[in-house]
Amino acid sequence: MTMIHNVYCVGRNYKLHAAELGNDVPEEPMIFMKPSHAAVELGGQVLTLPEEKGEVHYEGELVLHVGRSYEPGAKVKDLVDQMALGIDFTLRDVQSVIKKKGHPWTAAKGFKNSAPISEFIEFPGVEAAGTQDFTVHKNGSEVQRGNIKDMIFPLQEIVDYIGMNYGLGEGDIIFTGTPAGVGPCVQGDEFKLYWGERLLGSCVIG
Repeated sequence: MTMIHNVYCVGRNYKLHAAELGNDVPEEPMIFMKPSHAAVELGGQVLTLPEEKGEVHYEGELVLHVGRSYEPGAKVKDLVDQMALGIDFTLRDVQSVIKKKGHPWTAAKGFKNSAPISEFIEFPGVEAAGTQDFTVHKNGSEVQRGNIKDMIFPLQEIVDYIGMNYGLGEGDIIFTGTPAGVGPCVQGDEFKLYWGERLLGSCVIG
């Protein structure tokens, strides 16, 4: 897998997804992180998830790979060299509890295997990327369809926000947010992630 340093994630970046979970639409990018150890290759393997902690939900996302360090004024096309598709697996029951308590999301978002990522392909640029949908298929049926044009916060605003507030360097990746259609998964479920008609990654829940 491509070298990965920091794993940034954008929460609630599609209005329909925020609505389906009953969440308010944020006024600025909502950023959380996963440990780099959560990232694994989405290469057709069996992934073990902590199902004993309640419902595990899938959240398919476009993932950006940063090829050079951020400097003020840098454009997405200058920073991002590759992209992939990934799944932000979430312990939904755990998240519901810690949100009520105001605790960090790490327990719900940062467990091992919670950030599987497909093969990386060349990033075509923002405009070209917006001409193509990405989809998540669960057990042969499409469950999510997304397009960067539907994001609340566009890619440029995301990289500027992360770069200025937290830093953004070579080897960092960004999960850019999930479209509507998230739901639970159980042992035996198979996921396939497509960029247009191109299969980029798959896994089976073990």
